[in-house]
Amino acid sequence: MKPYLSSAPIALVLADVDGTLVTNDKILTDQSKDAVRRLRERGIRFAITSGRPPRGMKMINDALHLDTPIAGFNGGVFVNPDWTVITSHTLSKEAATKAIEIIGRHKLTAWLYTPEDWYIPDPTGPHVAREAWTVKFDAKVQPDFTPLLGQAVKIVGVSDDLAAVAACETECRDILQNSASAARSQPYYLDVTHPEATKGFVVTYLSQHFHIPLEQIATLGDMPNDILMFEKSGLSIAMGNASPEVQAQANFVTASNEQEGFALAIDRFILKTQVTPFVTT
Repeated sequence: MKPYLSSAPIALVLADVDGTLVTNDKILTDQSKDAVRRLRERGIRFAITSGRPPRGMKMINDALHLDTPIAGFNGGVFVNPDWTVITSHTLSKEAATKAIEIIGRHKLTAWLYTPEDWYIPDPTGPHVAREAWTVKFDAKVQPDFTPLLGQAVKIVGVSDDLAAVAACETECRDILQNSASAARSQPYYLDVTHPEATKGFVVTYLSQHFHIPLEQIATLGDMPNDILMFEKSGLSIAMGNASPEVQAQANFVTASNEQEGFALAIDRFILKTQVTPFVTT
């Protein structure tokens, strides 16, 4: 873990959703809701970011009544809590085309998201049913993505061959370089977005939006794409279910998302209380 040297008070907490704020069954627990309430009682803002499309976070917004911008697609689209779009970052047509080619070369299945819709080539493909259940809306079947390549805010490479996903991530970064960001949001998902559509950019955006110094922002996450927000924020907390690679880039490690790790982190590292019982793995 990286040492935490700042003494600045935390004014905003930014959390990843899947693997962090919710359980593996996509449940937002009462303990997590209470932790967000305690933040607000102390005057600390709370925001979320995810690789999910914005409307895939409606359940979170309904439960927490957010009053901060919601960053979907890892920062590809920012919306207000009433779902009006603040800003969006679309991949260039050239970058989208190359990403699709690289994903195909590694035998991953490609998904494409526009600001409004999710497109897939095969409704029976890997993780489609699970994703639809998670985001609470269905994909549109589109065997040929060519007409959509100029509208993509995110392209996802999907496979249960986790080594292939990792290799695809490396090649996307090598070839796309500054034209896109490529990072795994799950071991089986590779997200390709606009170069400014990263969780690190989300931290910077919220800092500027609320006039909060970066050192007064805390971030929580569990996946490699969360490291980018760890690097920007003053305080970073990795989940207990995160890989050693991710945990090494954070200031602190909490319990897993199945053991109230989010609520525990808020109480121990942000509020400096011990409301949530500590659960060991």
